[in-house]
Amino acid sequence: MLRPAAESGSRRLARRLTPPPGDEVKEVEETIEDLLRRLDEFCGMTDQIRNDTSQILDETIPLVKDKVMEMNHIYAKVDKLEAFVKMVARHVSSLEEQVLEAEKTHGTFLNSVCRLFQCATISSLKNRHHPPAARSYDLPKLYRTEDFFPMNCVGTKYQNH
Repeated sequence: MLRPAAESGSRRLARRLTPPPGDEVKEVEETIEDLLRRLDEFCGMTDQIRNDTSQILDETIPLVKDKVMEMNHIYAKVDKLEAFVKMVARHVSSLEEQVLEAEKTHGTFLNSVCRLFQCATISSLKNRHHPPAARSYDLPKLYRTEDFFPMNCVGTKYQNH
């Protein structure tokens, strides 16, 4: 065990033998300070990412879900409109076929030629040959637009207020 006097002497000797802080010590301290600063920046970035993630989960995702639901309603309306357009196209094709058949049956070409030339001979031919008795025409059962697009629907031009 060292005596107190020897102890203080050994400390003095250690201080004398220890070199004063030099460039190496300053460099190590600067490196440590730089690492601490970078660690602080990293912690700040992770906090910001954590906050942004929370905001996305809490605010943005519900907004996106609402927009998806809204778009699903729009898609359903578009699907109904497509079905309606296909049905109208079938009706138009059917009526067009009936008009063409009626034109063939009732000889509209002869009527057109007669009107163009206003010819007495053609009209006399027309009077000699009596056309067959006109058949009654039954209108086909068609659709009503109001059945598919009610007047009081939201978004229509005639919406009730």
